[in-house]
Amino acid sequence: MRVTAESKLCIIIGDPVAHSLSPLIHNAAFLACGLDSKFAFMAARVREDDLKAAIFGLRALGARGVSCTQPHKVAVMQFLDEIDHAARQVGAVNTVVNQDGRLCGYNTDTLGVVGPLKKRTTLRGKKVGLIGAGGAARAALFGLKQEGAEVTVFNRSKERGKELADAAGCDFCPLSEFGAGLGFEILVNTTSLGMYPHPDETPLAAEQIQAGQIVFDAVYAPYQTKLLSIARSRGAEVVHGTEMFIAQGAAQFELYTGMSAPLSAMEQALHLHLGIKP
Repeated sequence: MRVTAESKLCIIIGDPVAHSLSPLIHNAAFLACGLDSKFAFMAARVREDDLKAAIFGLRALGARGVSCTQPHKVAVMQFLDEIDHAARQVGAVNTVVNQDGRLCGYNTDTLGVVGPLKKRTTLRGKKVGLIGAGGAARAALFGLKQEGAEVTVFNRSKERGKELADAAGCDFCPLSEFGAGLGFEILVNTTSLGMYPHPDETPLAAEQIQAGQIVFDAVYAPYQTKLLSIARSRGAEVVHGTEMFIAQGAAQFELYTGMSAPLSAMEQALHLHLGIKP
């Protein structure tokens, strides 16, 4: 990289954030497009109580872009000057672009969930079990409903899960009551269960997954999560979180730079880091 005094800062904020591979794929994309002297992507841990100060500080520093991960995707909205219509409908922002001092919020997670699933099946009329109630779940729910899927929200916290389901006009069920006989054709996990440094965790047990289902795990590190390992052993088709990660990251890159994302360079950098063979 050729970082200079004129390079624009892009940064991912979250808590935790040390696991994030966003700097890896974005810096690879900058390099591939010859933008490595114009942009640099970093990461910073920002606690919930420090979010306002962090966002105002990044505005003052002239940062070009901010990627928001857990737990900031909803709370960040109150500190922005403008929110894209789709992100407002989702109720969560994962991407902030600094437009000459005005902070504009977007959501690219929806593309990250819907895109990989549409490569495998049509979504209209499909019964989908959505696990989680955070910012990624909001984006997934919005996208799935737009495509005509019939979604049921499952979450450990009844209050948060029911609030999300009620807002979207769909059913809610506590995660503890999830059963294999509910007839879901697609299962989508948007929680961090199974993510490093706790790869042995999983939101579902083997007996809750059936052959023929599509199981999508938003967790991308590790590549082969415990949930996906179980799903594959049960005869389900699996969708790795890396697909969502690349799709939403590519959309972010385009918002930051105004250029088409070099998908192959982003995928190559991620796969090399995770030891994934083509």
